[in-house]
Amino acid sequence: MAFGTCSKSQQQNTGARPRAPGSRASSGPRRGRVGASSKLDAPGRSCYDGRMHPSYAAIYRQVRAVPRGRVATYGQIAQLAGLPGCARQVGYALHALPPGSRVPWQRVLNARGELSLGDESGEHQRRLLAAEGVEFDARGRVDLKRFQWRPRGARYLSAVL
Repeated sequence: MAFGTCSKSQQQNTGARPRAPGSRASSGPRRGRVGASSKLDAPGRSCYDGRMHPSYAAIYRQVRAVPRGRVATYGQIAQLAGLPGCARQVGYALHALPPGSRVPWQRVLNARGELSLGDESGEHQRRLLAAEGVEFDARGRVDLKRFQWRPRGARYLSAVL
């Protein structure tokens, strides 16, 4: 599997197209982001060919479900969104959020309970989580046994929880 891609069955779920090594991302016409005056740039929306990508919508839905004072991992969100093995895609989706979005992106951490962001963004995420009551240890990690969100009816997720 190539760096940053999902398996072939997951590509069918996400709409991603496999590419030959060294090829360009798109052979068709270039599609840029929609201008800032567009309704698509409203908070909570991401642009993908003029519409929100279905996998991004599923990711945002799961991130919105994480309650205040709890955290989830990238892999956990991917699993809940029906994208097992696509934790990296969760990061891409969160990165695509416009400023002022109502999606609580700060509640998503890596599998070790660490912030994946560095510098100012990481400090901002840490402050937001601390304001919600999430505690960090001396190594800068969140105790996932204590603070990880465990949705009801998600017994099939025992491998990632």
